[in-house]
Amino acid sequence: MSMRYVNPSRVELPRRPLRRLGRELILLVLAKIALLTLIWWLAIAVYERPDTRPAAIEHLLAPASASSPPTTDHP
Repeated sequence: MSMRYVNPSRVELPRRPLRRLGRELILLVLAKIALLTLIWWLAIAVYERPDTRPAAIEHLLAPASASSPPTTDHP
């Protein structure tokens, strides 16, 4: 069996399809980021943010005031 010698300097690598694939991949990632950002702006950003100031948290976690009537539901 005889094998032909191939000169490595003459072998051409397919570079164009790889560049095209890379561009398509980058374009696809950017399109997905844009789509997710648009969905976020339309669906989530509309809701108002909860009040996270320390005074508001303290008000929510504070025990009931003494002016409220005691509950006698429990025996």
